[in-house]
Amino acid sequence: MTSPKTPVTLVSGFLGSGKTTLLGNLLSQTHDRTLALIVNEFGEVSIDGPLLETREDGVELHDVHGGLLAYGGEGDAFRRTLRALLERRHTFDHVLIETSGLAVPTAVMVTLQEPEFAADFVLDATLVVVDTPLLLAGAFGADAGDEAARSAARVFDAQLEYADVAVLNKIDGLNDADLLQAEADVRHRAPRVRFLELAYEARLDTQLTLGLNLHGSRRSAAHHAPVSGTPGDLAQPLHDHSTLDGHSHGDLDAHVHSLSTHQHFHEHDPGWQSFRLTSDDVQNVPELVRTVQNVARVFPVLRVKGFVQGEDGTRHAVQAVRSRVEAQPAPAKADAPNELVFIGYHVSRKKVIEALQKALPQRWA
Repeated sequence: MTSPKTPVTLVSGFLGSGKTTLLGNLLSQTHDRTLALIVNEFGEVSIDGPLLETREDGVELHDVHGGLLAYGGEGDAFRRTLRALLERRHTFDHVLIETSGLAVPTAVMVTLQEPEFAADFVLDATLVVVDTPLLLAGAFGADAGDEAARSAARVFDAQLEYADVAVLNKIDGLNDADLLQAEADVRHRAPRVRFLELAYEARLDTQLTLGLNLHGSRRSAAHHAPVSGTPGDLAQPLHDHSTLDGHSHGDLDAHVHSLSTHQHFHEHDPGWQSFRLTSDDVQNVPELVRTVQNVARVFPVLRVKGFVQGEDGTRHAVQAVRSRVEAQPAPAKADAPNELVFIGYHVSRKKVIEALQKALPQRWA
């Protein structure tokens, strides 16, 4: 008797959209499931993995950092991870893959269709997490004046193109008009998106995320129960649900078209670069946050993330999306270094270090 295929959900989204936070919240809700989670980051070291590894039991974490999952050299690492999961399929019932913020899910989708894996894994759905305030601010405009913004827009549009579900994230301070405008923007850019969901407090109900079976059968969207954009006790209803309700928009097979032609998409834009800085000194966290904000305003830095030890002995997770910077208490970890990963477009490591040294007494290198 043939065992059922293991469903795979892909989660993409541009740098800083909130993928890791949303996944962390999702994992805390999945007490009735056992999950295998593959995390991919663009950078020298993993920051997202440690943020997720303290979550609930029943989650098997695989960290594949350093590039773009399933492209180039990372393709071999991804296949090795899938082979390792094949050997333990009986220990989990769903696979979640968080791709790098600079990756498009097409390469993973193609890999899952390879004969070695197609008999055991099936794509359940592809989700793209959207930084809604940045979308509304025009940060992904294709006609933006600088090269970094244009490259970001190309990546964002490609992520949307192959998404089944678009998740509007970071929406807690937005009103109904903002949400309707964001939906219109997404629908204009990616008319093939099938569902659109709202993530208040970076939370989605598991029923809106896992087990959607959008690629495992040919059934039409009409056979899906209606999906509301305001799930469960997080509901904050719009004045008119007829416009923003998460219902399907058409052909469930729309994303199969020309998939193989997109394998070349991430012949990665070499302008996107990352580097890791470390410091042996305890940090004045508020001053570090202000300095990182200034660095992001001056240089083409779009993402900063890492961990630092504060002067009060508390370890903090530092997260920055452009000049929006936060530092939140994180679990203590013995002998963990102060480290920050900077991701930007043609960003100079030397100039960033010089800016940090000029503003801070602590040494970063």
